[in-house]
Amino acid sequence: MPSPRLPRHPLWPLLAMLAGCTGSGATDPPVQVPGRSETAKTDVLEMGATLMQRDAPTDALDIYLVGFHQMKDDPQHQFEAHHFCQQVNEDFAQCALYDGNTAEANLNGIDYITSERLFETLPQGERQYWHPHNGEILSGQLVAPGLPTLADKELMQSKINSYGKTWHTWDTGHGQEGGDAIPLGEPALAWSFNRFGEAAPGLIESRDQRMGISTEERRRQRQDLVRMAQPQEGVDALKGAFQAPTQPIPGVVDKTASSQTQAEEANR
Repeated sequence: MPSPRLPRHPLWPLLAMLAGCTGSGATDPPVQVPGRSETAKTDVLEMGATLMQRDAPTDALDIYLVGFHQMKDDPQHQFEAHHFCQQVNEDFAQCALYDGNTAEANLNGIDYITSERLFETLPQGERQYWHPHNGEILSGQLVAPGLPTLADKELMQSKINSYGKTWHTWDTGHGQEGGDAIPLGEPALAWSFNRFGEAAPGLIESRDQRMGISTEERRRQRQDLVRMAQPQEGVDALKGAFQAPTQPIPGVVDKTASSQTQAEEANR
């Protein structure tokens, strides 16, 4: 697919000349939807719709991100997530989620991204649905395929301390065995990886090899973003839910745990 358009930022043409691009290899959907082939009549109707109807909402999905999600109620259920996003304003973005980046990819969820500033305005009961992003960014797992590496880093810097509300409506199985051929059951709330070792073995490596991405290189290049990271809510939401040993990601700190530590130190 073509590289994503990011028209709002005047520095990206310059950055494109200064650095190579993040890998952007093709990822096909893991399942094929059962059904009859489209007829010539349907093809003609689609062509007419393309020529005559509006598509402004989807045309605005000009930022492409790929990362990983685990289900909050079932952390062992994990898969790759391709985000096609619209930056609505500096504090809010909205994304359509797919299980690949080719024309055959299946729409399998939605994701809303909010800044720390907007998140702090949410009712306390609402915040349980929003996962923190610092772990995804500082680990190098979340990338913007096809962008120059410096532009990728600048985009990630703009998302430091942000949160996402993600619902997957279709388990097509990318990264898992046996996806569903059609959407089944209730939507599932997704969560972020907040420690090294939470991702299933091979999940990240498979994405990296297929798409020409180096998660480790992205992590190293973003180390100066650690100083910008603030403690976030939800970092410890799934702590202890994994059989394999996990390790903290530098800069990724749970807000409640941080407050408790500060209170204990103040009382000494």
